[in-house]
Formats: sequence, structure tokens, C-alpha cells
Amino acid sequence: MGQMAKTLKISSKAREELEQLAKGQGCSVRVSNRARVILGCADGGTPTEVGEEFGYYANKVIWWRERYRKEGVAGLFDRKRAGPPRQYERGEVIQKIKKLLEGTPPQGRGKWTGTLLAKSLGMNPHVVWQLLRREGINLARKRSWCVSTDPEFALKAADVIGLYLNPPVNALVLCVDEKPQVQAIERQQGYVYSSDKKIVRGFQSTYKRNGTLNLFAALEVHTGLIKGKSTQQKKRVDFLAFMNSVIADYPETKKLHVIMDNHSIHKNVDEWLAQHKNVTFHYTPTNASWLNQIEVWFSILERSALDGFSAASPRKLALQIERFIRLTNKNPKPFKWRKREVKGAQIKNNIRNLIN
Repeated sequence: MGQMAKTLKISSKAREELEQLAKGQGCSVRVSNRARVILGCADGGTPTEVGEEFGYYANKVIWWRERYRKEGVAGLFDRKRAGPPRQYERGEVIQKIKKLLEGTPPQGRGKWTGTLLAKSLGMNPHVVWQLLRREGINLARKRSWCVSTDPEFALKAADVIGLYLNPPVNALVLCVDEKPQVQAIERQQGYVYSSDKKIVRGFQSTYKRNGTLNLFAALEVHTGLIKGKSTQQKKRVDFLAFMNSVIADYPETKKLHVIMDNHSIHKNVDEWLAQHKNVTFHYTPTNASWLNQIEVWFSILERSALDGFSAASPRKLALQIERFIRLTNKNPKPFKWRKREVKGAQIKNNIRNLIN
């Protein structure tokens, strides 16, 4: 049995106003569509017929028709929403977050997350994450560094940094170190589709270890040139043999200042230094290898040449390193020392001192 249309009578003035709204004059598309629905009902259309014409369900047509009947044209406009969500006292909540971060996370958890903080505070996680972003607190990122306990840290650091910032006239500054136990790893790799249809690098889970090698390297601080040598062992005799090959490229009249760490193979070399009076060794403080600029190049080597390289033998690994050294020396660029302050500091588990 067909649906009977419930009579909706409107005045000529109301019709004129509805027609203006239906044309979108001074209203949103939603209000315009509702005005057209009301006009359709006023013209005798059933809720089903009007709904099919304007893409509404019949019950939605009835809802707007009855609202218009009670409130008139004003009823077609959206009502004001409820007020904004409850505002938290930002300063008070931040203090609570700081106190939690300085304490121990819940049992079974290794660190605090925004969700754990929100649960402990009885708050919406989105609000907690928003406050953390505003305060510049990043719970996911982390930094690590060596903390030097050398009693002569300041003196040794000043000596090294002085060579970087104000090298002696007519002298050359070199940074020397070794990268031990570089592994020749062989495994299949390529590109694959991930589950979300993105193309990513793929590595086979199994791999073959084909041995290791040791890399000695020297960086000319003022030019960025690299000198390197691969060896099977990392003994004092290997280190001195490498130093012989490095200084052979410079005249004996050239003063060479060599920066290195306190590794045992770098010490007890008085006899070698006595034979090469133009060479002076400068040792970085204990646990402060980051003062040696060759470590920066080692990081670049790892990211650019070794990460993802499949080596069937230590010889092929050595060839890859040699190729990267030649590539570096085609367009060498010296590093610029930018660290503003160097000091031996201890980690303090107190976040409030950082963000207050």
C-alpha cells in the first residue's frame, strides 16, 4: 500500500524564503538541501519520493519536516554545538607529567609513553600528547653519548679543539683511528612490496659471515682528504706501519699533529716518535672519542658504503672501502667544528630543570 504524504502547508512568504535558501543564497549547501526537502514535502511529495530525489532516507525527511513544522525556517539551520571540551590547567598537568617522568614507569614497562601517562593521570591520551608536544618533550627519540671522567678532560679537549680552530702555522693536523672488526656479510637483498603496497628495501633474514677486517684511517682536517689501509689484525705494529705510509706522503720538514684516542696500540711509541721528530701525538680524553673528527667519517662510511653492501669475502669488503675513499677524495670537504660547549657532564634524571 502506498505511503500517504502528511500535509505540510506553508505560506507564500515562507515559500519565498525557502526558495531563496534552496538557491543557496546566504546559507550552506546542507541548509539549501533541507529547504528543497521542505519544498518537496509542501508540494505533496511523500518522504520516500522526496528522499530519493535528494539522497535522503525517508525517516530523515520526516525528521526535518517535523522540525520545520515546529521551528520554521530557523529549524533548518544547525544548532550551536556543546561547548569546548573541559580545559585542563596546563601548568598543573605539566607539573604532574614531569613528576611521573622522573619516577619509575609501571611494572613491566621500560619507559613512559603518552598513553601510560594519560592512564596514570586519568586523562585523554590526545590531550597528554598535545601537552608533551607543546613542551617539546619527545618520549620516542633518544640520544647517547660518552661521559668522560678524565680528570684532565678540559686540558686535553682544549688541546684538540685548538688544533681544529687555530692550527699551527705551516703544520698539518691529522685525525687517526681504526675501525675494528668490520664484518664481510653476504646476503640477498632487493626491493619488495610491503603489506600496504609500498615499495621498500628487502633483506633476506639469513646471511653468511665471510670474515672481518680492520680499517686504519687518517683524515686531513684542513682538506677533508682520507688515507686508509685495511689489515687483518689491529696491533701496534700494524698501527705504526699505517703511520709510516701516511707520513711518507709529506716532507720531513712538515710538522704533523696527529689526534687519536688512548687505545693501547697508540701508546708506548716513544721509539717511533724519536725517529720522526716532525710528528706530535695528541690524545683525546678518556671516553671522548667524539672529539676525533675521523669518527664522523667512519659514520659516513658506514651509512653510505657498508650499509646494504653484500661482501662475499674480506677482500671484496676492502675493495668497497677503497672505492669509497677514492670517491671521497675526488671532492673532499673538511668538517666544520660546531660544538659550542665541550664539558664532562653527568646525566641527571630531572626533566624539570630542562624545560622550566
